[in-house]
Amino acid sequence: MPLRQKLLRIRFYFMKPVTGVKFIFAILICQAAGLLGTIFTVPAIPTWYAALQKPAFALPNWLFAPAWFILYTLMGITLYRLWIIKGNDPRVKHALKLFFIQFMLNSLWSFLFFGLRNPLAGFAGILVLESAIVLTFVFSWKVDRVAALLLVPYILWVAFASALNFSILILN
Repeated sequence: MPLRQKLLRIRFYFMKPVTGVKFIFAILICQAAGLLGTIFTVPAIPTWYAALQKPAFALPNWLFAPAWFILYTLMGITLYRLWIIKGNDPRVKHALKLFFIQFMLNSLWSFLFFGLRNPLAGFAGILVLESAIVLTFVFSWKVDRVAALLLVPYILWVAFASALNFSILILN
């Protein structure tokens, strides 16, 4: 097969047709979760969180909002890609169930850590969250590798957040 055909095949493998309403809805659902988390996060940042001892690798507070905006957008694209898969493949349904479980656990972490102001509860929650994200990756990989790969930055970010959460737990 000529190189041009191979490149076109690769391009079409990664590209799926975007149907506007579903795509926008998937992005908005994920961004809404981010907004839900801010209910607990925003009030705690200048008060409780500012007073905590943090490790040297802690990032500046202003960096978290744009990072999460990007991550929720990538999650939305993952959701969209899983949502538009045709047929009744039980693996797709399983991947979507896991997606929504990790999605709820994501919001729960904001409540545990910032809402309750409890780094121990937050750490327990983020470990469960990270496990759920990895399972979502594994099951998404079986039906749409691009959808799964879009979760990699999220997995890495939550791993970093886990280390930060654990350090805050130890330091305080």
